[in-house]
Amino acid sequence: MPSSRFRNFSNPEEMVNLAVEASPNGMVMVNGEGKIVLVNSASEKVFGYSRQELIGQPIEMLLPGRFRANHPELRLTYVKESKSRPMGHGRDLYGLHKNGKEFPVEVGLNPVETLNDGTFVLAVIIDISERRQAEKMINLAVEAAPNGMVMTDHSGKILLVNSTTEELFGYLRQDMIGQPIEMLIPTSHHSHHPELRKNFLKNPSKRAMGHGRDLHGVHKSGKEFPVEVGLNPIQTTEGIIVLASVIDITARKQQEEQLIAALKEKDLLLSEIHHRVKNNLQIIDSLLGMQSETLHDDTAAIKVLTESQNRVKSMALIHQILYQSQDFSQVDFSAFIHSLVNNLLVSYTPDTSRIKTKINTDKILIPINISIPLGLLLNELCTNAIKYAFPGNHSGTIRISLKDHSASKLLMRISDNGIGIAKDLDIEDTPTLGLQLVQLLSEQINAELTIHRRNPTSFTLIFPKDL
Repeated sequence: MPSSRFRNFSNPEEMVNLAVEASPNGMVMVNGEGKIVLVNSASEKVFGYSRQELIGQPIEMLLPGRFRANHPELRLTYVKESKSRPMGHGRDLYGLHKNGKEFPVEVGLNPVETLNDGTFVLAVIIDISERRQAEKMINLAVEAAPNGMVMTDHSGKILLVNSTTEELFGYLRQDMIGQPIEMLIPTSHHSHHPELRKNFLKNPSKRAMGHGRDLHGVHKSGKEFPVEVGLNPIQTTEGIIVLASVIDITARKQQEEQLIAALKEKDLLLSEIHHRVKNNLQIIDSLLGMQSETLHDDTAAIKVLTESQNRVKSMALIHQILYQSQDFSQVDFSAFIHSLVNNLLVSYTPDTSRIKTKINTDKILIPINISIPLGLLLNELCTNAIKYAFPGNHSGTIRISLKDHSASKLLMRISDNGIGIAKDLDIEDTPTLGLQLVQLLSEQINAELTIHRRNPTSFTLIFPKDL
């Protein structure tokens, strides 16, 4: 019927016909008897008939046979209702092509009232085969997913589940569809879960659920099991729906617990090893001490044994620090330096007030494969300073520092304000065991060794943090 929007055109009726003809959707008009009175070219393409074949025929010719018997009654009911609405009320609708093939459609109904010929019905028909195929592919993908897939609406009601979800939770899908999602989570979380869901919908985004919390699902049997959940919001015309991917991580948790138990056993074993090594070194220390007591006046031999004792104590001290530590792979070298220097001062200087020590270190952890040779090296340099830098009753200060030199290297310096190293002493070819060890141990840890003979006397080592 003529519309006011066409009143400026010379032939409004023709404009309406042009609009109907140009529509990308099929448009079919039927009269009160259900006979087709108008079709457009899109309808010809959708159904495969020419309009000459359709005009005057009952609309039921475009429906599959199983729907034809009930259709006249439905049509009459609609004419009485006389308002624009989708056809089918949630039912799947199908059209029938001329070649006999059915295809899914969406139909919108619009009553058109005339003054003389009664009420006509204009049906807008859309072939949704491609959409249905896409939905089918999506459903197949969801069904084939190795994870449980659960889709819920904004109120938390379950809309869709896959077979993996049935296996995980022990319910049939018909027992889950339409139920609140809370049926799949422990009772202890029921009260606050709606609020969490509400907060998610305020700022929906793809993310893992739980943010570090342990999540659990509950089986139909009542047994809880650990899960990992990923949330994916999907915007639809009816609002946001949420697709949750659910993974049963029971096996992973068991493996993690086994790994933690194995690591604890390893830590206990390493702790015991360091404890026993320390004890064995202390036994060697004691044996050397006992041997020294039998030498009486053999000063040279006692000196050698005392130095050997201190070297053994240095290694034992490292194992003692590791035994007391939570990390058996690295040594707190700052703590080691303080303990070692105190032991050496007690061992070599009855008057501990004569020689002062200044220790300046950061809390630095050093791998054990560097700590032992570095500890022995420090032992030798501190021993030499205590024994030779302050002869007679001279007093002075020994300074020890350990700092980061770069991202990959450390710097350790041992210096003193004593008498210095004699000019005629060839440090590179020294006959003394202590300085020989300093050279060898420096090479062992790939250290750059720099020696300053006096004012102050200093040994500077730059070495890698790890080998």
